[in-house]
This record gives sequence, structure tokens and C-alpha cells, in this order.
Amino acid sequence: MTADLFEGQYVWHPAADDRRLARACVDVRAGRYLSAHDALEETRGDFGLRAHRSSVLASEAADSDLAERWLAEEPGAGAALLWARVAVLRAVRAADTEDQRALPLGRIAVAACDRAAELAPEDPTPWVAKLTLARIHRPRDPAPRGLLTAPPGPWSLFAHILRLDPWHREAHHRFLSFFFARHGGSANAAWDVAAFLGQRAPSSSPLRLLPLVTLVEDYNPASPLVNHTWEQPPWRATALGVYRDWLPHVSEYRFTPVLDLAYLAHALFMAQCEFEARAVLTAMGPYASRMPWSMFGDPEEQLTKVRRMCGLPVPGAA
Repeated sequence: MTADLFEGQYVWHPAADDRRLARACVDVRAGRYLSAHDALEETRGDFGLRAHRSSVLASEAADSDLAERWLAEEPGAGAALLWARVAVLRAVRAADTEDQRALPLGRIAVAACDRAAELAPEDPTPWVAKLTLARIHRPRDPAPRGLLTAPPGPWSLFAHILRLDPWHREAHHRFLSFFFARHGGSANAAWDVAAFLGQRAPSSSPLRLLPLVTLVEDYNPASPLVNHTWEQPPWRATALGVYRDWLPHVSEYRFTPVLDLAYLAHALFMAQCEFEARAVLTAMGPYASRMPWSMFGDPEEQLTKVRRMCGLPVPGAA
């Protein structure tokens, strides 16, 4: 992975510099699925890339009948996975808007995930898609020992995914989000789970960012001195630890991990570590994500402000 140099404009599309995925997205929007098949087929041995590509492709296909057509015309593991992703996305959207179709769409999504899992039993991705539905169905498995609040949740499903891929990035983020207050959880539970997951992750893993993700989620602009929270020693140390131990591995990725880089750059900047934040922003190249910036205002304005204060070029600069 080598991010392109910044040339004056941000690239917001989640495909970032994964060119095969970007081409597949164009074809999906045009109603063609062959490129999506090829993009997923080459990820069979890379579960992180498979999760990323299937999620992005589903966001492109969710408002069309492409996934259904592909499954009907050429059934297989790739088609079943995209259909599962699309079905989950539709169910979650319906639940978020309190659409009365949320429950039947949820049942369809569960069946789609089960079918995809049957076709590729070694692949954690269908189970990760199913984990996304947990915030609709609210399972209450007992928590393992080691958590202060012992919050119930989809622990059994999460444990199954970890048996397939112990450090699956999306699974950890989906699981943590189940405990967010906006999804029916609580701030205390989210903090507890983030600390539990982050501490057990390898030092070189981006999963060490999970407490910083929760810090953004818990952001309340009305709280006194809230913008100085990241300067506190535990948060500053967490951000610097991820910078030291994970950032050097980013060059090995097959695509720029924009979202993780954005959370790290934001945390470093807020902790007044501008030198380190500049290096992370440089590694992002022109690629941008709406989170975490959107929690603090208009995402483009927030990103531009941080880049400018770190001495980096911004859109519209002469």
C-alpha cells in the first residue's frame, strides 16, 4: 500500500486506493457483478480485505437488485456473501429509521448470513455481518470474567468469530458498537468493553485504537474542558503507542486503512502531538473518512483545520 500524494482534493470514497474495489464499485453501480465476483474471489485468504471489500460493495449494491440477481444467476460463496451484507445493511437502515419492515428484513438478513456461512464455513465475514444485527436483536449472553460492569451482549457470536480470526478488525468494532449508548448500551459498558478488547490486542494491532474510538463516541461538547481530554496521560500514551507500534506496518496493507488512520491522527492532534499527527495524515494521502471528524463539526472543515495546523496542504490552497 502506498497512498498517493495529496493533490488538492480529498477522496471520500471508502474504496480509497484499492483500485480493484473501486472498479468493482463502478460496475456495481452500473448493474454488473463480474468485477465484484473477481474482487471477492481474490480475498479468500485475507479476511480483513474480504470484510472491507464486501462491506463497501454492499453499500453500493443496497439500493438495487444486483445482489439478488447475482445470487439467482450465479449462486456461490461470493454472491451469498454480498447478499448477506446487503440484507444486513437494509435491515439496519430500517431499524435506524424505525421502519415497520425492520423485523422482517432482520429475519431475511439472518437467513442470508446463515446461507453465506454454510457456503464458506472457514470465513468469518458472514458471522461478522450477523454480528451487525445484534443491535437490533439485543442478545444478552453473560460477559466473561475480567470486565468491571460485566455487560451482557452477543458474546457467544463474537467468540465464534474470534475462533475463525482472533484479531478480526471489523468484528471488534461491530462488537464494541453494540455497547454504545446510541445503540441501546451505556457509556460505562462501552468503556469497559473497549478497555478489555484493546488491552488483549497485540501492541502492533490497530485494535489498540478501540479506547480512542470510544472516546470520540462519548464526546460531549457541553462538558467543561472536553477538548483537553486527549491530553490526559492515558489517552496521550495510547495514541503514541499506536503511532509507534502500528503505523510502521501500514505500508504493508493492500489498501490505505483510512478510518483507523483518521482516528489516530485526530487523537494525536487533540493530544497536541502535531509532529506525529502530521506523519499519520501524510500516510493517509488524499483519502478521507467522515469519522471521527463529523463528531466535531463538518468533516471536511474539521479535517482541513487539522491539516492546516499540522502544516499540510489543504483543498483550495494557492
